[in-house]
Amino acid sequence: MKELKEFLEVVSQNDFVKGHEVLEIKWKEWKKIADLRDESFILKGLINGSTAIALKVKGKDKAALQVWDTFLKYSPLIDKIESEFTYMYKEARDLLISKSIEYKI
Repeated sequence: MKELKEFLEVVSQNDFVKGHEVLEIKWKEWKKIADLRDESFILKGLINGSTAIALKVKGKDKAALQVWDTFLKYSPLIDKIESEFTYMYKEARDLLISKSIEYKI
């Protein structure tokens, strides 16, 4: 999925706002499709993970923690679904966790 590939690229470059933006259209599309509902939740979690770090960078610590909780809520779905994108979801999750440690969320 090109959006997820771009997400990995921009988040690795610390462009967390762009990370949110590149997945948002696909998330909005997938949340309306019953068979992709769980994957839409995964995208929602990744979007929120990126947004949380963006908030942290702006010094909005409380908001960052609240949004990070949404990432944590949906993250376990990655290990429960069968998808051709699972390996990319795992890579994105690991990247966000790494960045959250770096930015001290």
